[in-house]
Amino acid sequence: MAGRGRLSSLDLLPEEARDDLYWAIGELNRRERTQADILFELNDRLEAKGIETVSRSAFNRKAMRLAKRTMQLEERRHIYAGIAERLTPEEVSKADIVLGEFLKTLIDELLEDDGLNPKNAMELARAYKDTVMAQRHSAELRDKSEAKANAKLKEAADKVVEAVGKVKGLTAETVSAIHEQILGVKA
Repeated sequence: MAGRGRLSSLDLLPEEARDDLYWAIGELNRRERTQADILFELNDRLEAKGIETVSRSAFNRKAMRLAKRTMQLEERRHIYAGIAERLTPEEVSKADIVLGEFLKTLIDELLEDDGLNPKNAMELARAYKDTVMAQRHSAELRDKSEAKANAKLKEAADKVVEAVGKVKGLTAETVSAIHEQILGVKA
């Protein structure tokens, strides 16, 4: 099992430097300034506090890991955006298959990187099961909500047709015909 590795100068920063480090990470994420410029300003901030500066190599490694993670998150966002349109109640079973295939791919990637152990595999299996259950529960709630809304809408429409029928002096047969033709319901 791999350890956490050697601590970088970023890891060794004292607590009072954390805000400056978070600022630098935020600046890297904005992608509006150069890495060298951000490091220069970070080190200025640290020197003003009397804290040892961060090495260029440690900051570069942090920036590279951050860029890789950002790219992965952006890629996932695009993947999910393409899938999200298809996650309708009617398509939940198909979405389960897509999600299952996605998790299989993730497991394959973890196996390639030696990042999967039995505990991780169990956690992924539980996450998959919980996701599928949540999707089904969500679809059931949506169906119940739609049915309840449709029932309320029908009830309101019935009342409107009845009220209009009384105001206009329509016969019961005419009101029944309106129900049948407009609302698609036989009285």
